[in-house]
Amino acid sequence: MSGPARDDRHAEIHRQLAAALAELVPDDPSIPPHPYLRRHLAQHAAQGRVLDDDHVPPALLPWESSSGLGRLLAGEGGRAAHQRWLQAWATLEPYSRDLSPLSRLTSLHLAHHAAMSRATPAPRPGAAGTPFDRSPVTPLWSDCASPDNVWALNDADVVSLTSTVPRRRAPHQALLVTGDDHGVVRLLRRDGSASAPPITLHEGAVTHLLPLLEGIVATGSTDGAVAVLDAARGRPIGPVERRFGAWVTSLTLHRPRSGAPVLLAAWSDGHLAAFNTATLHRADIPLPPPDPAAALLSGTTRPDGGPLLIARHDTVAAFDGDAPRVRSRHPAPVRTLVALAEPGSYAVGDAEGNLSVHSAGPHPGTRSVRATAGGAVTSLTAVTVEGRETLVSGGADGTVRLWRPEGLEPVGESLQAHAEAVTALTALPERSGTRLITAGSDRTIRNWPLAGTTFLHGRSRWNRVTASALSPGPAHLLAATEGTTTLVRNIGTGEKRPVIDDEPVTALAWARPHHRLILAAALSDNSIALHTLGPGDDPAPPPRLRGHLSPALTLLALPGGDGSPLLASGSADGTVRLWDLDRQRGVAVFDDHRFSVRCLASTRTDEGVLLASGGSDGNLRVWDVAALAQRGPTIRCGQNIVNDVAFTRVRGREGLRIVTAGQNGTLRLWDPEAASGHLAEFAPGDGELNAVTAFRVHGRRTVLAAAGATGIHLWDAVGDRLLLQIVTGHAVSALRTAPQPGGEPSTVLLATGEAGTMIFRVHHDRLRPDRP
Repeated sequence: MSGPARDDRHAEIHRQLAAALAELVPDDPSIPPHPYLRRHLAQHAAQGRVLDDDHVPPALLPWESSSGLGRLLAGEGGRAAHQRWLQAWATLEPYSRDLSPLSRLTSLHLAHHAAMSRATPAPRPGAAGTPFDRSPVTPLWSDCASPDNVWALNDADVVSLTSTVPRRRAPHQALLVTGDDHGVVRLLRRDGSASAPPITLHEGAVTHLLPLLEGIVATGSTDGAVAVLDAARGRPIGPVERRFGAWVTSLTLHRPRSGAPVLLAAWSDGHLAAFNTATLHRADIPLPPPDPAAALLSGTTRPDGGPLLIARHDTVAAFDGDAPRVRSRHPAPVRTLVALAEPGSYAVGDAEGNLSVHSAGPHPGTRSVRATAGGAVTSLTAVTVEGRETLVSGGADGTVRLWRPEGLEPVGESLQAHAEAVTALTALPERSGTRLITAGSDRTIRNWPLAGTTFLHGRSRWNRVTASALSPGPAHLLAATEGTTTLVRNIGTGEKRPVIDDEPVTALAWARPHHRLILAAALSDNSIALHTLGPGDDPAPPPRLRGHLSPALTLLALPGGDGSPLLASGSADGTVRLWDLDRQRGVAVFDDHRFSVRCLASTRTDEGVLLASGGSDGNLRVWDVAALAQRGPTIRCGQNIVNDVAFTRVRGREGLRIVTAGQNGTLRLWDPEAASGHLAEFAPGDGELNAVTAFRVHGRRTVLAAAGATGIHLWDAVGDRLLLQIVTGHAVSALRTAPQPGGEPSTVLLATGEAGTMIFRVHHDRLRPDRP
């Protein structure tokens, strides 16, 4: 049997196996499928060329255990319409390895809705295409961008990347090497799995990685050390040189005009050193004269050698064994420097986002473009795309772009690769072509094909929301600010209208004084605008409340002691202010916080309304609204910054408690009447906790919802147990509950962050302890 015929027969066998096994998957995703199905069904479908939602049913995905579905999908093409559930799961897979099936089911339900019903009302429960009717949540509305192309996660910022091919292996078996700001080096296979345990190689950040020979990699760190590791065996070889009181600023391979290639290292004190790449002993070659300024280096490895490029401050010079010769000056400090294939040519990225190419060939000259929308060019490398040398730039704005060096023309569109700054770039060879690997300050490593449509049409930018508020039900209105535009949407009908244009907004809150719906918006000029919404909207400019010396960071509507409507505001000026919405004037100023007030919460007690405030000074204070005075002691939370606060009742009508979300990644429960330590603590291990809210289940159990770097965590405060984890794949900065009619067995949650907004309903009777 010939090769193609044998391949077709092999695929047909796997296709039949996948079809038969898919019939064995229970329709109910809460019922566990057979372990063989969880582990191998996706692989059979891929080998049978039927990797789609029919052959890998959605009900299997919460139980899928191969952890390789994203890699299988990366090799597929042309069936996106039949892989909608699979594609949704692939975006969650890197975050879900330690989650329970219930949390996976919930996360998949929300991710599929975000991908398929973006910015539209959700299908009704029981409608076609909604197989997860027993999910603990029901999506109501979302415009969140998917956390796509996530290849690996890290618990620290990855600040350097490279790829290397161990000896006796083919190029497509290359390993990815990552260095993070904790001094740890990781070795990853093509599917994102670890090929060796993490190696703690340095006492500072591993800022430079450079492949040498046959899987040997040189490393440079902020601890001042240059070291070497064997990537093939996953173990360190040893230090090369260390300079105390300085840090490594550059590593490069360079071949002088006469001689073998050497490893060159530069330190922040201006020191340069050369090392033999085989013995790692000092190499005796001419080096530029000493200079106290830190240097970036870029060498050449062409057989005939060439000049060494040296960047200091805003100047690039060439050194060819004699005195350095200035080649170019730049409008801002040089951040990245890369030698190009054309002899004497190089590319520079600077601190203001400019990218320039300097040619010394037959047509010498300089070309320059603006490479980022804002901030520096943070990473730069040269790769081969479709047989042509191509520059790849990464920016502080999280974007990646491709450029043709000869004309510095962009290839395709800008790619929104990360939610935060791009910290490193490298190319990883594969059988199907080269892939671009990017790392960002969002602690993700992402994998992008350099061929095809990745850069052809670009990708939609994440809808970074700076402020949001959800009105009381039953007809929920969502107010959200993206950039300088604030829109109000009816999440039931999809209708939307602009409220504020061309003005940054730092906080939003809904108030309903005397049955009128008012949207309060904190503006960048330190004022608070009051927009009345309704059939008889007043076209006149909205009234403004003035008094803060810096913009308000948080707003909260609450009733006054005499029943009059009040608005509370917390500002970067360190004050909490109360405003009378009827008279549109200030009522009180609490100036006890030393730094920014970041969060407010309120509750009604038998004695009146209480207001809690927390902020950058790490303190929690409670205010009696009627008495206009602090109530109880100041609580020093010990969580660094207090990012958010919420009131809750743990047991019955007694036992009023406050929960704080801290910069140190913990939730802490406090008695507002006592200055002693916290009563309970919850640490989900999801980085800094940005937001918290609380709600009651069946009138008995208190559930706390906390938002971290990659998800939302629901915790039973009484039973001290995790109930549910919802993967978002991005940081959520605000989490709020919308008031519901009395007796409603569900809670509506609003979550907003760097990737957009989602609104979903949590069903109380479907919450149960989460056991991975």
